[in-house]
Amino acid sequence: MAALRRLTQARRSPTERTALAGEAAAEAAEADLQQAELERAEVTHAEQTPAEPAPAESPRTEPARAEAPKKPGRVPKAPAGDHTPTPGDHQAAAFFDCDNTILRGAAIFYLGVGLYRRKFFTRRDVARFAWQQAWFRLGAEDPAHIADAKDKALSLVAGKRTAEVEQICEEVFEQVIAEKIWPGTRALVQLHLDAGQQVWLVTAAPLEAARIIARRLGMTGALGTVAEAVDGVYTGRLVGGLLHGDAKAAAVRALARREQLELSHCAAFSDSANDIPMLALVGHPYVVNPDAALRRHARRMGWRVRDFRTGRRAAKVGLPAAAGLGVLAGGTAAAIAVRRRRRA
Repeated sequence: MAALRRLTQARRSPTERTALAGEAAAEAAEADLQQAELERAEVTHAEQTPAEPAPAESPRTEPARAEAPKKPGRVPKAPAGDHTPTPGDHQAAAFFDCDNTILRGAAIFYLGVGLYRRKFFTRRDVARFAWQQAWFRLGAEDPAHIADAKDKALSLVAGKRTAEVEQICEEVFEQVIAEKIWPGTRALVQLHLDAGQQVWLVTAAPLEAARIIARRLGMTGALGTVAEAVDGVYTGRLVGGLLHGDAKAAAVRALARREQLELSHCAAFSDSANDIPMLALVGHPYVVNPDAALRRHARRMGWRVRDFRTGRRAAKVGLPAAAGLGVLAGGTAAAIAVRRRRRA
C-alpha cells in the first residue's frame, strides 16, 4: 500500500484515479482475505494441538455447562428463476452492490447518523452540506461544491484513529443496519455461498463499514472506498478516489486477476445505472430494485430484474447522508447519490 500512498500525492487524471481506487480496494480486500486465512489456520492448529490435562476438579465445584449453540438466522428462499451457480466452480464469484441492493437505504446515511451522534461533526457542518445538496437537486452541480464537500468530509476524520471508526461501524450495524437487509438479496448471497463461490460486497461506502456488513452476511470480503491511514490514523486523503462507477469495475477486474476468477462465470447485482460498467463485466448481470435508467438498460440488454420493494421507490439518500459519510468521502458520495436519484 506504500506505493499507492505515494501515488495519491501526485496529480492524476480521472482515469488514473479510477484505476488507483480500484487497485487500492482490491489490494485491501486481498490483504483481508489473507489475514482471515491465517487466522483460520491458527485456529485449526490450536484445535489439533493436544491440550494440557485439566486440573482435577474440587468435589464442591460443579463442571461448567457448555453454552447452547445459537441457531443461525433463517435465510429466505431465493426467488425462482434466478441463475443457479455451478457448485465447485472456483473461477466463479458474485459481486453485490450495497445501497438499495443489499440493504434498504444507504450505509453512508446510517453511518453518518452514528458519527453525528458521536460528535464527529457539528450542526453547522450538516447545514453546509444541506446547502450544497440544494444546489445539486436544483441542477447546479458545481464542481467546486463537490470538491469542497469531499475535502470537508475528509477533514472531519483526519487525525482520527481507524479503530475508533471501525468500532462505530460495528455499533451502527448492530443498532440499525442489521434490520435493513433485503431478505431477497440476502437469499441470493446465500445461494452463491452454498455453491462454494466467493461472494464480495462492492460499494462506495468506506471500507471499514463495508468489511463489517460483508462479515455479518458471511461474505468472502468487501471492496470499498479506501482512506489513507498512517500508523492507524487517518490522513484525510483517499487512495485514488471514491469507489464508484468505473472504479467499481476496476476493482472487480483487479480482484478477479488476483484471485484467478473468470469474469464470464461470475455474477453481479446492483440497483443503479452507475454500476453498468461492473454489471457489463460479468457473464450473469442482475438488476435488483433498479432505478429507472438501469431498468431501461436491463430491458434492452435482456438482464434479469429482481425487485424486492413493496410497491414504493426506495428512500432517497438525503444530506445528512452527505455529512454522514463524514468518515471518508461523504460529500462526494452524497452528491453522486442525489444526481443518480434525480436522473431516475
